[in-house]
Amino acid sequence: MLEHAPAKVNLYLHVTGRRADGYHLLDSLAVFGPAADTLAAEPAEALTLTLDGPFGATLAAEPDNLVLRAARALAPEGTAKGAALRLTKRLPVASGIGGGSADAAAALRLLNRLWRSGRDEAALAALAAPLGADIPVCVASRPAVMQGVGELIRPAPQLPRCGLLLVNPRLPLATPAVFRARQGDFSPPAALPASWPDAAAMAADLGRLANDLEAPALSLCPAIAEVLAALRAQPRCLLARMSGSGATCFGLFATPGEAEAAARSLPVAWWTAGGGLYGGGAASLHPVTAGV
Repeated sequence: MLEHAPAKVNLYLHVTGRRADGYHLLDSLAVFGPAADTLAAEPAEALTLTLDGPFGATLAAEPDNLVLRAARALAPEGTAKGAALRLTKRLPVASGIGGGSADAAAALRLLNRLWRSGRDEAALAALAAPLGADIPVCVASRPAVMQGVGELIRPAPQLPRCGLLLVNPRLPLATPAVFRARQGDFSPPAALPASWPDAAAMAADLGRLANDLEAPALSLCPAIAEVLAALRAQPRCLLARMSGSGATCFGLFATPGEAEAAARSLPVAWWTAGGGLYGGGAASLHPVTAGV
């Protein structure tokens, strides 16, 4: 049994406030693709996890990563549930595209089937919320507007066909450090249309918004500026911006083919993946990955 865990990309991200407990409130349009981790499961007496793939060794030292935490949330202590899990890690770690969250969400979907737990999507998202802010939106892996601390999710505008290019300079960036470096006022939630007629119109509207974490991330990881400059230099790139807390950045293109072609022109030392969106109509999951 297999589940894809597609990358989560924040097309914009506004920090709208901060709760008394210190958690920040967000407003973001999240989409998925074109690269993904893969989680496999087989029946077993005990719950185990093995890792492989280009970035598997990065997580090898973690005795209890989000995949295992999600599994234990689905089958609490005292229940006789086991599975042999294998995570093929293709997404860079601590990179602003929700790789760990996507893996945890894939574990919930996969083990819900394997164990015949019978939970629907909403129930899985509720289980996911205490584990991490990005996991609820990753359960469905559909374009969505996420607000609050990630627990408030509503459908995204109807998205046009488009291409997406993800680029990471192979530098991890810790989310808590980025939030600590953030300064300035909070931003209002975005007003989004019901749909966009094409990728150019979507890019124009998104260009008037921002990723409020981009400036603090740049102060901690100046290489992000190089990535953004390289994306903006692509002749068919409609919009370039950082995703999440970085350091991964994305370029928005009119077609998946244009995104794939642009990926081949970037430095091979960077991690890149170009293609279409996963889910939401213009689905494709066939990344062009350089330098892995």
